[in-house]
Amino acid sequence: MEINGKDELKLPLLQPLDGVVVTASQPSTIIDKKIKTVMFKIGNIACASCATSIESVLLELNGVESVMVSVLQGQAAVKYIPELITANAIKEAIKDAGFPVDELPEQEIAVCRLRIKGMACTSCSESVEHALSLVDGVKKAVVGLALEEAKVHFDPSITDFNHIVEAVEDAGFGADVINSGNDVNKVHLKLEGISSEEDINIIQSYLESVEGVNDVEMDLAENKVTVSYDPDLTGPRSLICCIEKAGQGSNFYHATLYSPPRQRETERQQEIWMYRNQFIWSCLFSIPVFIFAMVLPMLHPYGNWLDFKVQNMLTVGMLLRWILCTPVQFIIGRRFYVGSYHALRRRSANMEVLVALGTNAAYFYSVYIVIKALTTDMFEGNDFFETSAMLISFILLGKYLEVVAKGKTSDALAKLTDLAPDTAHLIALDDEDNVISDIEISTQLIQRNDILKIVPGEKVPVDGIVVNGQSHVNESMITGEARPIAKKPGDKVIGGTVNENGCILVKATHVGSETALSQIVQLVEAAQLARAPVQKLADQISRFFVPTVVIVAFITWVTWFTLGELGSYPKHWMPKGMDGFELALQFAISVLVVACPCALGLATPTAVMVATGKGASLGVLIKGGNALEKAHKVKTIVFDKTGTLTVGKPVVVSAVLFSSFSMEELCDMTTAAEANSEHPIAKAVVEYAKRLRQKFGPQTEQMTDIKEFEVHPGAGVSGKVGDKLVLVGNKRLMQDSSVPVSPEVENHISETENLARTCVLVAINGKVAGAFAVTDPVKPEAGRVISFLHSMDISTVMMTGDNWATATAIAKEVGIKEVYAETDPLGKAEKIKNLQMKGMTVAMVGDGINDSPALVAADVGMAIGAGTDVAIEAADIVLIKSNLEDVITALDLSRKTMSRIRLNYVWALGYNVLAMPVAAGILFPLDGIRIPPWLAGACMAASSVSVVCSSLLLQSYKKPLHVEDARDVSHNSNSK
Repeated sequence: MEINGKDELKLPLLQPLDGVVVTASQPSTIIDKKIKTVMFKIGNIACASCATSIESVLLELNGVESVMVSVLQGQAAVKYIPELITANAIKEAIKDAGFPVDELPEQEIAVCRLRIKGMACTSCSESVEHALSLVDGVKKAVVGLALEEAKVHFDPSITDFNHIVEAVEDAGFGADVINSGNDVNKVHLKLEGISSEEDINIIQSYLESVEGVNDVEMDLAENKVTVSYDPDLTGPRSLICCIEKAGQGSNFYHATLYSPPRQRETERQQEIWMYRNQFIWSCLFSIPVFIFAMVLPMLHPYGNWLDFKVQNMLTVGMLLRWILCTPVQFIIGRRFYVGSYHALRRRSANMEVLVALGTNAAYFYSVYIVIKALTTDMFEGNDFFETSAMLISFILLGKYLEVVAKGKTSDALAKLTDLAPDTAHLIALDDEDNVISDIEISTQLIQRNDILKIVPGEKVPVDGIVVNGQSHVNESMITGEARPIAKKPGDKVIGGTVNENGCILVKATHVGSETALSQIVQLVEAAQLARAPVQKLADQISRFFVPTVVIVAFITWVTWFTLGELGSYPKHWMPKGMDGFELALQFAISVLVVACPCALGLATPTAVMVATGKGASLGVLIKGGNALEKAHKVKTIVFDKTGTLTVGKPVVVSAVLFSSFSMEELCDMTTAAEANSEHPIAKAVVEYAKRLRQKFGPQTEQMTDIKEFEVHPGAGVSGKVGDKLVLVGNKRLMQDSSVPVSPEVENHISETENLARTCVLVAINGKVAGAFAVTDPVKPEAGRVISFLHSMDISTVMMTGDNWATATAIAKEVGIKEVYAETDPLGKAEKIKNLQMKGMTVAMVGDGINDSPALVAADVGMAIGAGTDVAIEAADIVLIKSNLEDVITALDLSRKTMSRIRLNYVWALGYNVLAMPVAAGILFPLDGIRIPPWLAGACMAASSVSVVCSSLLLQSYKKPLHVEDARDVSHNSNSK
């Protein structure tokens, strides 16, 4: 797959769903941005009067600006204001006029990310997804429980951010828009010199007139502006200059960079503080309740005052417990009532329903006891106020610990985000490349093609190319490569890496959201939202979990109460001061609160979050739980040869002539024919031919252009250079083009291929004119990696478009036994499908140049050596470095992650399976063993925390294979 950089970087990380298709043109002018155009296909238009009828009907609608109906084409173009009317409303109006309207043509799909607040378990995330899917215009919605985010694909002509947020809020959850996926390049500016609304309008109109500005959002209250722009056409400094130029006469405008606070970290910290404060407040009331109920009555005579009767049988202790428990139940515990209300309103149930049921049963039964004691002088009974208060306290403690632990699951991603430096040195050069100015600016103000100075010890601010100087750059934080990489003019550098020992000048090529760092963060965030298939287990269980628990709790209460009434168990089993009803109620409450649906919901997403973040820090970008789950099943790996098993930098070692053509003509024709090819071998041939040509004098101008250029996948290229037909490629290309291959040429091909070299033939006007011998050395670590894969019970296959002799020699050198040679890109995909039909789970490892069909066909596609081009759509896993050991890292990490997910499920399911019977009293007849409700709540809280902590253990993951010796060999060979 060829990667051009810019276009691929703008591709969405999550593919939009195929759904209702709508096409709307972009706003026709910059000034009137809010007017959109939508096209309809209308049937039964017989004459001009039909068109007039449709136009008159639509023009009566509020919000329709203009209508053009074509009788011949049966189409209508409607300009409308989306704030006043939707495309669907226009479509319905045409239908009401008696004309059939076909499906709307395809429309640009907008993407936005939302922060979702208040989700506790899988049931909550499913409710949010369901609410979003019901919004008219929403095509796809993905909600991540652990990430607490949603990614929504929607039709902007039908709905907008406000309707989407309202849908989430109506479902009982909080929602904030994080950003729009379509406006990733933004700059936030603080305005000075603003005195009236007219000033705001002037600045807005100036900004909207700038080429490359996509959107301008003005904040009148704060005098701030947010500008979305195309980095190819403009940049932050140009926008600031534009604002300053907008000032006229006495009006002087000034703009400075404004960095809005990081919402995720801020909200996470606020949530931690909220739970911590609620827990502390709860303890202030719950601990005295616990002491009055459980401690002081056992310490005679210190607790005797609690038995003093206030009225009839109502004691001081009972009254104090009621007073102290009530704020915990209704003020501190209000969140459980609100959550339960919204859950039941959307006909679902979650953890908060169970907590509300359990605490209400304990509290209101205790209130009943208080009322009976107050009104009766012979009544004796025990209240459970301490159960309600302590239960809420323990659950809040568990939520606090859970939120803290969940925050650590994204630590790796946060570290990546913080890698970029805050400032950079911008320099200006004269015509002779002398530095004429050197200023320090914010990294956010860097524009494409800026020249930046990076001194030793500084971080590289953005992606770029070295234009002057030499140094070594530590790229371990991005690629995981421990050894500093030598950089010289022409080499690429990645933003966030550290310059070690030399001063270099770098030309910025990718800025803002297009840098490798930003792309990695976006890819990992999308991966953390993608739901793994194994998550379906938790989704299915969550649908009936809470109703089942409620039924089991009711059966528990009925069973123990009935047994008590029938005298089926000895009286000495009864705890002191309890009767049969109270004992049965305690068992039922314990069952309600000990069950934990949250642990099931967190088992998969927390492990995926930690694994994808850890993988990113090691240079392995895994696109979500689906890729993780498939990778751990891989039993066969197919390797491409060039650039995957080999270094990927072919070198021509010789050139020979086979006819009367001169070496000069051979070089000229070859250079012209191969100049447009992106294949590594083609580039090596061109470079060698140019060097060889220089020995025979300057190249003629007329030989530089090629016409009728054609690429023959897996074979070579062809075209006309001047009046000559030139073919450059392998033997198969010659045979397919009916070019005779003489015995002399056949012998040369055999000799070359037996040396594990590729023979590139050049034919001119139907005759083989010459040949180039190309070698591509095997990566030093390839043999050890293949051997390690075999030890993991994974079979290996090599597929290449190269000839059989060269392919066999390379395969033998690295230890691969199964080889498919002379295979074009589509042929590789077919071979992979054949392997899959044999029941194998197949991974394909390619360099992303021409392997995209095979990467897509494989169960798991791995793009290796992606470097800064991380937006490889075809691959499931992107390996940033060219080291083959990362293939093992990706597979091993996926296996470790799936093992951890299974362990999480075993713990979560095992906990519920074991804890619920014990809470129901199954061990009570043995030795009075039971779980009091407050202890059951503590167990429930601990189960969620334990699952998250289990996932966090993945942060200690270590690579299974380090090929340090091989790297040394590679480094030394490269330096030579």
